[in-house]
Amino acid sequence: MTITNTPTTTTAQQAQQFADVFSRLVGNVEQAVLGKEHVIRLALTCLFSGGHLLLEDFPGTGKTSLARALAASVHASHTRIQFTPDLLPSDVTGVTIFDQDSRKFEFHEGPIFASVVLADEINRASPKTQSALLEVMEEGRVTVDGVARAVPTPFIVLATQNPIEQAGTYRLPEAQLDRFLMRTSLGYPDQRATVEILAGSAVRDRTAALQAVIGGPEVIELAKVAANVYVDWAVLEYISNLAEATRAAPEIALGVSVRGALSLVRCAKTWAAALGRHYVIPDDVKELAEPVLAHRMVLDAEAEFEGGTTARSLQRILSEIAPPAQRSDS
Repeated sequence: MTITNTPTTTTAQQAQQFADVFSRLVGNVEQAVLGKEHVIRLALTCLFSGGHLLLEDFPGTGKTSLARALAASVHASHTRIQFTPDLLPSDVTGVTIFDQDSRKFEFHEGPIFASVVLADEINRASPKTQSALLEVMEEGRVTVDGVARAVPTPFIVLATQNPIEQAGTYRLPEAQLDRFLMRTSLGYPDQRATVEILAGSAVRDRTAALQAVIGGPEVIELAKVAANVYVDWAVLEYISNLAEATRAAPEIALGVSVRGALSLVRCAKTWAAALGRHYVIPDDVKELAEPVLAHRMVLDAEAEFEGGTTARSLQRILSEIAPPAQRSDS
């Protein structure tokens, strides 16, 4: 697929082209991850928005399959890093080794140098190793021995956490959680999808048969199309009001930052383009508010003790703040 140079604002035709490719990608990934269309759409939204995804889920729900299917669909390299307490930062980023033959220091790339990186059970590694991901997730480069090295593009980290085994884990700090564009969970498939998986038990790896839909350069072009989707001033004010409401809520100790609000704008643009629109509507913001914002919020101790959740608080805020009924220039 070839897309002409993107103007200042995405056109209706470009948005429809984006939606067509996005739909094909969803269908391709869904061949390996059955019955999880919504989560697949969220993962692809992260990819085209230039962000990273945190999957908080139980073992055996298809997190690895999602990462491999995503990489295969966009013809990109893929690696998996199993985080353990003894994992070192150099095990992630790479290390410089002196070569006896050439008498020079040579850099050996770590597994982070791939387009799609699965960081499995990230909360099992020490905070020092977790922090090794911060620069590369934010800046798209790794600095070793004072030399900055860029990772491939496109680049996305899919990190996982196991919610039922917290003994011996290191909780991700708020600063690192904020680096993830979205947080979601795959969950178990419904009965129909489960039966289909069981019927195909002879196929151990469903991702092996997947064909690439697009290549890396096309991902970058499509990301530019999504980035230039129009957002009306009234929708921007709506997002700002939501962020301010999270900071003012009595049960929330830490509300949504400006970075969080910007993340919601970026995701809403991609979501709109994926639906064939060259403009964002308030429903896009509502649909993405929980996966983009909930993990950036922290409840106070009393609210957490009483069983409250950030997702529940966010839903209350969404119900209380009215979305714009018309464009700002109307």
